[in-house]
Amino acid sequence: MFLRVFTFIIVIVFFTSCDKFSFTNNSQTITLDTIVDLSSVDVSPSFKVCDSIIDKTKKTDCFRTSIHQKIGGELLKHSFIIKNAISETVYVNMMINSKGLIILEEVQSSENIKKELPELDSLLRACVQKLPIIHPAIKRGIPVTTKYRLPIKIQLTE
Repeated sequence: MFLRVFTFIIVIVFFTSCDKFSFTNNSQTITLDTIVDLSSVDVSPSFKVCDSIIDKTKKTDCFRTSIHQKIGGELLKHSFIIKNAISETVYVNMMINSKGLIILEEVQSSENIKKELPELDSLLRACVQKLPIIHPAIKRGIPVTTKYRLPIKIQLTE
C-alpha cells in the first residue's frame, strides 16, 4: 500500500513539473519587432516638386527650402513700417497632419517683434493657409502627423 501511494505521488510530481509534457505547441513562437522609433519618420513630408527625389536627406532639404521660399516670398510682398531696426529670429511652429494639411500652432517671437510688427502673426497665418496641400510624412508605410519648426530671420532697418 505504501508503495502504491509513493508511486502515485512520484507520477503526479513528474507530470506537473515537467515542461516537456505541455499540450500547447510553443515551438513555433514568432518574435515581432515591437520597437518603434517615434522621433523620426521614414519619409519626410514633401511638396510636389520634391517627389522625384529618392535620397532621404535631399528630400528633407528640398522640403525645407521650398517651405522657406514660399513663406519668405509671401512676406516679401508686404512692406513694414518700423521705428527701430530689427534683427531677430521668429520661430513658426507648424503641424502637418496625416492628410497633408498644414496647421499653424504657434509663432514664437520676442516682445520687440510683437511691439514693432503686431501684424506679423496674422500675416504668417495667412502665408501658412496659402501653402498647398503637401504629401505627409510616412512611418512604416502609414501617413503620420509631424511637427515642423520654421525659423524666420527678420532683418528690417529704419
